[in-house]
Amino acid sequence: MKNEERRIAFSRMAFYRFLTFSFFFFYYLCSRKSNNMATIIYPSPIFGPVHSRRLGVSLGINLLPGDGKVCTFDCIYCECGFNGDHRPKQKMPSREEVATALEAKLQDMQQNGPTPDVFTFAGNGEPTANPHFPEIIDDTLRLRDRYFPKAKVSVLSNSTMIHKPEVRAALMRVDNNILKLDTIDPLYINKVDRPTGKYDVRKIIENLKLFNGHVIIQTMFMKGLSEGESVDNTGEEYVAPWLEAVKDIAPQQVMIYTIDRETPDHDLLKATHEELDSIRDRVIAAGIPCTASY
Repeated sequence: MKNEERRIAFSRMAFYRFLTFSFFFFYYLCSRKSNNMATIIYPSPIFGPVHSRRLGVSLGINLLPGDGKVCTFDCIYCECGFNGDHRPKQKMPSREEVATALEAKLQDMQQNGPTPDVFTFAGNGEPTANPHFPEIIDDTLRLRDRYFPKAKVSVLSNSTMIHKPEVRAALMRVDNNILKLDTIDPLYINKVDRPTGKYDVRKIIENLKLFNGHVIIQTMFMKGLSEGESVDNTGEEYVAPWLEAVKDIAPQQVMIYTIDRETPDHDLLKATHEELDSIRDRVIAAGIPCTASY
């Protein structure tokens, strides 16, 4: 009996390794080149699972087209590249397409593994830009409860759609409502995050406060140059006002991180461990849990 159990365990491990290799091979095939740097276009509507630095074994849900990027930001550090380099021809997946693909994947994972820690809405741009986002959240929570009730549901968003009541209501229903606030400096936002429409950071902060603490603030800290100008936001002139805004929002947690993959703007640099640790410790000293990812 023990030999049989070992054989089954080995087979499952081998199968998981095959799945992991297959995904990353597909990930490589989907790579695009922009300014001589590799960028990633994710499959849609389901990809992974992958191992997230912050979230564990993560099953990705991409509500944008699988052949390009749709985003309300055009960040110089985005692993999916610049918006203009990856104009999609496909449509966004429908509510029905997402639910069907997600259930098929969960059935497979229930039989063959691995067990997900989290379902993560991310991918080729801003997930809340999909017009069916609230209904898709409902479907995802229902399927999560059926197949992997211990898994969390996370949304990675740039906060640009949270002025919509239906989007806020949907985000209130997920476990990890992870919303971006890279800085409160308008000039820096326009230089680095590069909103594609009207963006008022003060209104964003007021809308973040409407979650009454059910929000995780995510902030990118980095260094280097863009078009010959510094994009270092690790200095006091950026950190101090950002920290005051974070205190005002009073989130359940803050996640700070730095560049992990290649970026379309090739002169960007990682923030150091020491810089991230210093910022993290200041957030914790303010009474807010904070993690740093290097």
